[in-house]
Amino acid sequence: MKRILFLCTGNSCRSQMAEGFAHHLKGDQFEAYSAGLETHGLNPNAVKVMAEAGVDITGQRSKQVDELKGIPFDYVVTVCGHADEHCPVFPEPTKVIHVGFDDPPKLAKTARSEEEALGHYRRVRDEIRDSSSPCRPGSTASPPTTTSHLPLALLAQSRNRWKVPKELV
Repeated sequence: MKRILFLCTGNSCRSQMAEGFAHHLKGDQFEAYSAGLETHGLNPNAVKVMAEAGVDITGQRSKQVDELKGIPFDYVVTVCGHADEHCPVFPEPTKVIHVGFDDPPKLAKTARSEEEALGHYRRVRDEIRDSSSPCRPGSTASPPTTTSHLPLALLAQSRNRWKVPKELV
């Protein structure tokens, strides 16, 4: 089973969502983890919008990446620019891939209502889930910075069926 780490700045939202989808949709094929360069706690709005999508992340917790030392990851996926720029060095043969997504808490700060704020969380949640094209119109998410075309670095959704890229099988 391949081990994958989703890394973000505070492990409160985007990396938690990615871990949740990995467990929910491909838990039989991936051992998924998430962590942050720091810990900011599990974001309640991330929990709420993931529940709307049928994914329960209440059992997950915000972790600092050093807590996972000693786990040999096959892939580390940075899901924000700060984590990409400050990503710790992982031993070979770990592949580090960046697939950036907007920061829902930051976007929500300018929202005029709770529903508008949740809209930002939902959009990013959906981009993570449907990350075969993380850079759609209206998104400022960054494209994968790797020669690979792996969406969400590893997990691709096609007609609601997740598939594993050939190089991981």
